[in-house]
Amino acid sequence: MLNQFAKVKSLKNINLIKASKFISSTSLSNIQNEAKFIQNHNWNQNVSEAEKIVEYPKSVFSFIFNELGNSNHPLLKKVKNLMYDGQYNMNSFGLIVLLISKAAGHASHIPDLEEYKSAGVLHSQRALAEVTEMIRTSTLVHQGMVNLQTLDRSGNELAADSELIVRNKIAVLIGDYLIGNACFQLAELRNQDLFELILSGLKDQAESNFIGDRDDDNIALPSNPALKINLIDSKLLDDFENTRDIDLSLIMGHPEREWNFRHSLSSGKLLGKSCQGTLKLAGQSKALQKHGYTFGKHLALAYQASMDLEPFKLQELPLTITFSLVSAPVLFHLDYDPSLYEEIKKGKKSVTNIDFRKIHKIVADGPGIDETKELQRKHGEIAMDVLNEFPDSDARTTLQNMFLSME
Repeated sequence: MLNQFAKVKSLKNINLIKASKFISSTSLSNIQNEAKFIQNHNWNQNVSEAEKIVEYPKSVFSFIFNELGNSNHPLLKKVKNLMYDGQYNMNSFGLIVLLISKAAGHASHIPDLEEYKSAGVLHSQRALAEVTEMIRTSTLVHQGMVNLQTLDRSGNELAADSELIVRNKIAVLIGDYLIGNACFQLAELRNQDLFELILSGLKDQAESNFIGDRDDDNIALPSNPALKINLIDSKLLDDFENTRDIDLSLIMGHPEREWNFRHSLSSGKLLGKSCQGTLKLAGQSKALQKHGYTFGKHLALAYQASMDLEPFKLQELPLTITFSLVSAPVLFHLDYDPSLYEEIKKGKKSVTNIDFRKIHKIVADGPGIDETKELQRKHGEIAMDVLNEFPDSDARTTLQNMFLSME
């Protein structure tokens, strides 16, 4: 079936500003841009060392492309690179799950037969790492779809955009294929508590796409800072398990609350629950499992804050690069200068109506950059403090180095 799409061009050639309207700044093209930003740090070197410790790249995802692996389709190549190509290193979530697994070890009642001896982790933990990475990657692939029509024009003829339609269909197929395999492999672990825990992380990711204001193409927009309410129990944001338990009017418009809420749902809780789940598989105590959750969640948030900063390290934003309008620097600047919201309101119909280069310059010259660095430091410190509860080991040291490389 895929051979009929052989003439489709790579997503790399899609113009982000002209014809295409991407659902978020984490589209496939922007993911690649973000990954290149990371190479300016020592991230790749630390990831390479981490992979050696847990022997991560030798088997992870090896089965996913048994049927698709011989295809030379450019989009499939792009997805493979996003998963495990050393140039981009976007497989960090699964790697972190394995590192925390090795750092904690497993309880004495776990049979040695279950241990992947050379890596110091269990076979089930390696499977969970793959599940985590498949869930995250499927989300990124689905978000790489292009919105060709707004709802009020749906059903109209799109013959001129046939190549984009084909790309969308392939993105849907690949994303669905990954999430289907993730659920199948999770079920094979035969652990009901783990199954419910990880699927709740998948639910969190889905709900993150329905939080706050959006344009007609479903791209996230920041909330009006003028509508914020000051009173809130901050502990509530750490403990929520269902968005129906949260009064969003107490969150949206507050930069740090809104950012934490959005990204706890989109990535923090998935990594946190995966780290918690892998310690459950190891037979560790409830207390250590809780530490695993806290570590994973706050490390993911520190990582996101680091990614949010990258576009603003450029003196001038290239025309082919956009950034998330709900990134931390933008939200913090809106709190400092609410007048910027007038520019963002132009994107209610479509974010293509927004002058990203203008917003980039305004935000880069404002206080939002330093406040985002403080946000990254805050979440990183929480993660590192919890990590100190784990025994001293090469895995723990590597996790610490990975965090330092974000800075």
